[in-house]
Order: sequence, then structure tokens, then C-alpha cells
Amino acid sequence: MFENNFDISKLTSFKIGGKIKKVYFPKSTAEFVKVLDLEPEAVVVGNLSNVIVSSYGYDGVVVCTRHINEIKINSNIITASAGVRGTKLANIAAEKGLSGLEFMIAFPGSVGGEVYMNAGAHGQCVSDVLYTAKLYSKENGVVVLNNEDMKFSYRKSVCQESTYVVLEASFLLKPDTVENIKNKMNDNLVFRQSKQPSLVLPNCGSVFKNPEGYSAGMLLESVGAKKMVSGGAKVFEGHANFIINNNGTSLDILTLMYKMSSAVEEKYGIKLIPEVKFLGENNQDEVELCRKLKIGLIKTQK
Repeated sequence: MFENNFDISKLTSFKIGGKIKKVYFPKSTAEFVKVLDLEPEAVVVGNLSNVIVSSYGYDGVVVCTRHINEIKINSNIITASAGVRGTKLANIAAEKGLSGLEFMIAFPGSVGGEVYMNAGAHGQCVSDVLYTAKLYSKENGVVVLNNEDMKFSYRKSVCQESTYVVLEASFLLKPDTVENIKNKMNDNLVFRQSKQPSLVLPNCGSVFKNPEGYSAGMLLESVGAKKMVSGGAKVFEGHANFIINNNGTSLDILTLMYKMSSAVEEKYGIKLIPEVKFLGENNQDEVELCRKLKIGLIKTQK
């Protein structure tokens, strides 16, 4: 059920990360809640697609939801556990003739993380289709919130201003032909493949949020970010808001992010805010870079 001194690098999208003191892998929502009751200060992670885990490791407890992957369908409502991959959910909905999750195709993350950050693409986001979310906190136990209660905004939800973690989510979808749905998904895939790096390349998706009224990618391109490199980390040549890891370290990635952000702030006076989070506080250089970047440090649930 858990592993000690677990090498997390094989699970992260960036393919980096040191040893984690203890990692739990619950296989059901009930087991997940039991672990959180047992380890109230644990950090909860999903598919680790938008998390930079320190190459210097983390001396705490992590609970990984990747094996909690139940899916239920009731009419036009599809319910998925926190560990279900967005791509898998989009494909299953398509096969059942249910439209609304086409934007999730090729998402590297899992449902828990996507609800947490109100993930979106192609003009759609989680808040457009979420019906209810089952959440847990040690203060309130298990609760079910509706869409309005989730307080969604751009890349935000109520989870970010509380200790709630996502157990499962239900999505209200619309019936459509399988052909129409798959055509939309194919269009989205073609767009992603033309603009974004393949999921085979170690990356964590978009690095910075779009400032209001601007495109982070265009701002970064205008300051020459595509030529920026730091150690084993480099900016993707096809889109300036993506970083590719080529046998680099977490410090390489954070250093590169700081170069990118600083260049935009110097030219435009705009502070780019990272989409990614950071786990690990064993290296002070990394902690200082996170402070400068205003990157979210994943904390224990206290």
C-alpha cells in the first residue's frame, strides 16, 4: 500500500524528482480517505503532470491517486475518481455519445488535478461541464459541492483556498453522435500536435498562466525565450510557454523559468505566474527561486 524512499522521477511528466520518504498508492476512494485520516499532513498528488518535484527529494509523506480510477455512467452524467486520466475519460465519453469533454483529449493529468486547477483548453474548461465534486478535508470530512460551490475561475477552484482534496467528480454532458464528438477531438489533437510538444518529451504542459488580456506564449516569444537554456532544461522551439527536460534537474527548470519570467517583466512590466507547483524544500536555491517566481509550494494539509 505504501513504499519508503520512493524514486518519484519515473512518475513525473518532467521525469525528474528525488526520493520521497513515504508514498501511498490507495486503490479506492475509501482507501484514499483512510490514508488521509492516518496521515493528516500528507501531500496529495495525481499524475504529477504539472508538478516539479525537487531532485533533492522530499522528507514527507505523499499520497498518489493514480490507481483510483473508477468510472460510472448514469444517463448523461459521467463520474470519475480522482486518478482517472483526462484522456481516458474523454475517450470513454465519446464512445458513449456524450459530448463536453473533448477538450481533455491528450491532457496529461488526472481528474483530481484537473478539477483542482479548473484545467482547460480549446476555449473550454472543467467549470463548463462539472456537475458535482466529492471532496475531503480533515476538518469537514467528505462533502459534495455543486458547480457554484466550487468557486471556479481561471485555473482556480475552492480547493486552492482550503484543505479540500478531490475524491471524484461528476460531469453533465450532452448527447451527440460519436462521429461529431470524435471529429472535435481529432481537431483538438491536430491543434495540440501543431503547437505543443509531444507527451513523449518530458514536459509539464504550459509553464505560465496567461496574464489577463495577454498570451504568455506570445510574450515569451517576443523576448527570445525559445533560445533560452539552463543546464538540461530548454524552452520548446515550437511554443515559448513549454519547457523540455533533457536530463536536467529541478534546479535547471526553476532557473530557466526565472530567466523567462524576468525577461518578460523587464520588457513589459508583467509578472508571469506559474501554472506548475513545486514539491520539496531541501535545497535553499530552489526555495529562493520559488519565492521569486511566486510558484506555489505544495504544503502539507495542516
